[in-house]
Amino acid sequence: MAVTASAAALPRLSLGEIGDQHLDDLMKGLPPGAKLRLGDSWSVLGGDMPMPLAVIRESVLQANSAWMSAFAGANDLLIAPHGKTTMAPQLFDLQIADGAWAITVATMQQLAVARHFGVKRVILANQPVGPQEIAACFVALREPGFELYCLADSVAGVGLLAEAAKEHADANPLRIFVEIGFMGGRTGARTREEALAVARAVAGAPGLRLAGFECVEGLHSDTANADRLLGEVVAVATAAEGEGLLGPEPIVLSAGGTSLFDRVGEAFNAASFSRPIVKVLRSGCYLTHDSTVYSAAFRRITLETSLKLPPGGLEPALEVWAYVQSRPERGRSLLTVGKRDISFDSGMPVPLRWYRPGGAMARPEPMPAGHNVLALNDQHCHLGTPEESPLQVGDMVAFGIGHPCTTFDKWALLMLVDDDWRVTGAIRTFF
Repeated sequence: MAVTASAAALPRLSLGEIGDQHLDDLMKGLPPGAKLRLGDSWSVLGGDMPMPLAVIRESVLQANSAWMSAFAGANDLLIAPHGKTTMAPQLFDLQIADGAWAITVATMQQLAVARHFGVKRVILANQPVGPQEIAACFVALREPGFELYCLADSVAGVGLLAEAAKEHADANPLRIFVEIGFMGGRTGARTREEALAVARAVAGAPGLRLAGFECVEGLHSDTANADRLLGEVVAVATAAEGEGLLGPEPIVLSAGGTSLFDRVGEAFNAASFSRPIVKVLRSGCYLTHDSTVYSAAFRRITLETSLKLPPGGLEPALEVWAYVQSRPERGRSLLTVGKRDISFDSGMPVPLRWYRPGGAMARPEPMPAGHNVLALNDQHCHLGTPEESPLQVGDMVAFGIGHPCTTFDKWALLMLVDDDWRVTGAIRTFF
């Protein structure tokens, strides 16, 4: 039996504090002498913004959010997007508007940001361990209507939470997902027996509530191992139900990752329980997608999945623009973007398009074949440049990124742009 939600939809966030911020050129991405509010606008192609510059194409962003919402709805799934990808409450609000069941975070600072802007249901996809972290969870749970889920993978870890729960008996219950892991992976119980021992410890602790079972399938690079891990989540949940460890609420099955979310849906949809199931994806990178690893993963999904796919699909929305600064030698150009500005942990950036300011080009054009990133320094990009390249000093180049998380965390402010790269707004991050 499945259920679409275990509680009312999340309310929209209170974002006035962000819109009212006054910013100046101490913020990377703003032009010299700028003093503005967040909604002021310029033209990227008109040279109004210094580069490097991170931009989000607004139409693609909105389409990605709507697509994932439609995908989840068509396949009896819910989405609790991982907020650590963007750490942008404005984008949390977009995801909530498109039906997010919760916002997922990984640290106490991220939890504080979510709460500050009014998120009412949060998954802390980690186990709090230190006394300050644990106490902060129970303080948060004194807020009327606030729900917090966190992970546990050991009886010892549950013991720490249970001790704190005794001191906060007036708080809402702390809901726990037992985390299922695998040998060589990150956290998570390594065996079914260990996972069930954790579930029993949670079920027997006042102030804690056994809410469900979860994993991070995205740590696997292949579908077979991911399927085995997801199958173990279902098996442990089935055994826990058989032991009567679960309370009256629907059981939550959850997994976090953007490259294999189809396997999550297929595994959880095949599960059978006597109680309602809430099946929660925690993907985060779908919102802006990328031009490398997640693009390849999405192509696999479209070819292999048995789930219903809405029309359209996910497209890269996040770009980092730079100027051609120098062409000092044959086969190499230097551009004004580097490791401080763009992700490189999942492959080098991809040159997507180029533009020559000054009216010679109506629009950016696709980057001709043969251009590729050779290396990144802190503030420079070494672009492999063929002899016939049209690039000149002063031209603009837009780079597609890989792994949005590690581009977002390099920017306190990212510009929203329309399909002509005119700035329509700005996104504030809180890393």
